[in-house]
Amino acid sequence: MADEERDLIEILEENNPIDINKYISYVRSPKCGAIATFAGTTRDTFDGKEVVELQYEAYVPMAIRCLKSLCSSARASWDIHSIAVAHCLGTVPVGETSVFVAISSVHRADGLDACKFLIDELKASVPIWKKEIYTNGEVWKENKEFIDRMPELVKTSEDQAGACSGKKKVEAHERKSCCGTKVKVNDENADSCR
Repeated sequence: MADEERDLIEILEENNPIDINKYISYVRSPKCGAIATFAGTTRDTFDGKEVVELQYEAYVPMAIRCLKSLCSSARASWDIHSIAVAHCLGTVPVGETSVFVAISSVHRADGLDACKFLIDELKASVPIWKKEIYTNGEVWKENKEFIDRMPELVKTSEDQAGACSGKKKVEAHERKSCCGTKVKVNDENADSCR
């Protein structure tokens, strides 16, 4: 069986909760001594605000393509038997699972490292967006992994805070994601927009 035939990738429409046992069963094999998993669940607070629920949207065809690419990258780096990745769309209440990754491998180190890689890369580069709904408002949120990798769009010195650029230099960012090269935009001209 080809490696990609041992990958199960699902973006679940609203009101289809993640069946963790389904994905663990999918990756289970007598050849493997380890199944590494990650379950991302909605927590009840963020920065002191009470969270009611999360809402997810995605560009599904691209998200699936990116996840397939990430699975291929994981297989190129670690000795993996099977991979299952599921992500919910729509509303995910507090305590419910929104994303699940399961990986089987002969030895635990490969499975654990690949699992961490997959969830980190998913959060950094797959086109799935999250809105946090609070008791007193809501906000679209970027994942920390995305922010850590996001190129600076406008560089300003402390004394030029608030200025925007008229002329920009665009160059390829060194780090590539599953969906192509990131773009880095450097500010060469700190003209004020005001």
